[in-house]
Amino acid sequence: MDNLTIALDAMSGDFGPRIVVPAAIQALHYYPNLSIFLVGDLKEVEFFLSKENAKLVTQYQEDDRLMLTESTSIITNDMKPSYAIRHSQGSSMRIALELVKNNKAKACVSAGNTGALMGLSKLLLHSLTGIDRPALVATIPSLNNQNTVVLDLGANAECDSDMLVQFAIMGEILAKSVLHIKNPRVALLNIGEEDIKGLDKIRAAASILKANAQINYIGYLEGNELLTGKTDVLVCDGFVGNVTLKTVEGLIQIFMSSFKMLLGHNSIIMKFLSKWLQRKIVKNFGYLDPGRYNGACLLGLQSIVIKSHGSANQKSFFAAIEQAILAIETNIPEKIAHSLSSALPKSE
Repeated sequence: MDNLTIALDAMSGDFGPRIVVPAAIQALHYYPNLSIFLVGDLKEVEFFLSKENAKLVTQYQEDDRLMLTESTSIITNDMKPSYAIRHSQGSSMRIALELVKNNKAKACVSAGNTGALMGLSKLLLHSLTGIDRPALVATIPSLNNQNTVVLDLGANAECDSDMLVQFAIMGEILAKSVLHIKNPRVALLNIGEEDIKGLDKIRAAASILKANAQINYIGYLEGNELLTGKTDVLVCDGFVGNVTLKTVEGLIQIFMSSFKMLLGHNSIIMKFLSKWLQRKIVKNFGYLDPGRYNGACLLGLQSIVIKSHGSANQKSFFAAIEQAILAIETNIPEKIAHSLSSALPKSE
């Protein structure tokens, strides 16, 4: 695809350019048609660029595939979103988003303050018609080589029933476009499978989805079934979604760490079996590595914005860049906009 250009908020996250710069160089190496804006403090960015292969960095800059854009401030993770937005002029996050707004980049990737990223994205890039607020969405691996689209993952702590319905419709379109599922199964995350269970807003959303013949709504799903592959799209509010995702990621990390501790045992038998066990673990459980699916898309905007984990390492941030590339190549905003008019319930 021509103009496969993305803007990276290089100062974002827990590690800033220390992680973003090498991930950018890695992405440029793997994707020959990719161009990147690195937005940040030029002294810091250039310092970490100097640690990369000088010949490659020089070539990427000469070919206009690596462009440095200076920022003068940083939106920190502990800033209140309202304050961050009011004082966002000159920040790396805002400048990266403005590059998308001005059509110089097709997508923005940031590991920064989620609330500020949400607010600035909506302010500068605008929501699609029919969408009240964008949702953070990611594709989570499940059993039998399946994937589940989960949203919202933290952009909206509180949601009403209309927003949950909008999330369901956007998630269904994403599952069709990216996962190529012809008739995606859509479920609401709840505390039980019975119709009487859950909050009023969840039951109200369920009633609307049941009445929508265009949605393959299958009912409620409980949290212990997230990775089972029972649904293709799982919908919840941002508070529940964020807690659920981080709980699952934490359990996976504990699970993988337990295996590593087992392999590190000094017994003769374990030493003998360690290499074989390592191969089996990578083959059977490696797909669950949270670093491989880092990068949640702010779905419902007119442009593409990817939110990376704040604690992302190079591999994880590279995965977020790949999510941006996939969103550009599949043209997600346009597909959602095209489908929304017929999929959303008509107002009376």
